Amino acid sequence: MNTPQKLILLRLLLSPLILLIAWQLGTKGAVLILFLMYLGLISDILDGIIARKQNCSTEKLRRLDSQVDMIFWVSIGISSWLLYPELISENKYYIFTVFAMEGLCYVISIIKFQKETCTHAFLSKVWGLTLLFAFTSMIGFGHTGIPFAVAIIMAFISHADVILIILILPKWQHDIPSSYHAYLIRRGIGFKKNRFFNS
Repeated sequence: MNTPQKLILLRLLLSPLILLIAWQLGTKGAVLILFLMYLGLISDILDGIIARKQNCSTEKLRRLDSQVDMIFWVSIGISSWLLYPELISENKYYIFTVFAMEGLCYVISIIKFQKETCTHAFLSKVWGLTLLFAFTSMIGFGHTGIPFAVAIIMAFISHADVILIILILPKWQHDIPSSYHAYLIRRGIGFKKNRFFNS
């Protein structure tokens, strides 16, 4: 097992640990959950950087990274509900809509390509950052407000971009920066990917 795979495994193992802490300790474990959340984020950043340097950034690794990311963030979301169920209840329709859009991305990709989506698009990364701030606000301070609202808005925008990428691409590919780049691929126009998109 190479280093990127170990970092992905770490993130996967952190997911049930975070859930256990939330379930057993409640808000008393909030600081520890935040620490593990940021540890998971760092592992996500590092696995892409190291994979490029070790020249092992394969399709299989990228797909694994994408699926573990989803499991990790869902575990953070469930933990937020265990800690502050009233906050989740107050915003349940927005949250359900985000889950529906995430599911739609998978359904469209599987129907068209028989593979799950793995775009690692730029707007998805921006959404990830807003999600980080929203969870920090919610888990750390019991507050939703502006951080949560910004995360929801970015969720709609980023998922719309991913759906466009899937619909535009002529064949399945991973690490597509945006729907515009998917259009360039469809037209056969070359472009240089920023190394940031492979992390």
